[in-house]
Amino acid sequence: MTPQTIADAHHISLRRLQQLLAEDDMSPAAWIRRRRLERCRLDLANPRLNARPIQAIAERWGFSDPAHFSRLFRAAYGIPPRDYRNPPPQVRANRQQPCAE
Repeated sequence: MTPQTIADAHHISLRRLQQLLAEDDMSPAAWIRRRRLERCRLDLANPRLNARPIQAIAERWGFSDPAHFSRLFRAAYGIPPRDYRNPPPQVRANRQQPCAE
C-alpha cells in the first residue's frame, strides 16, 4: 500500500490525499502505519489467532522487523504486543474498546 495507490483507488490526486489527511495533522505514511497497526491489534485480540506467532501477525501487515514493530505498537497503544495479547483478566473485559493512540 502506498499513498499513490490509495489516491488512485479513490480517484483523487496524491496532492488531494495529502491535503485531506493534513486536515487531521497526519501524513499518508502515518495513516497507512496507523491502519496496519490497528489490523495487528485486531489480530492479536482475536482468540482464533492465538497459535499464530506475534511476528507472523506483524509480517502479515507489513512489519518485517520485530523490534521496530514492538516499539511502534507500544507507542500507539501504550503496551507491548505480547502483553496486549495476554492481558490480565480485568483488562480482557474491555478488549473490544479501541485503544487510545
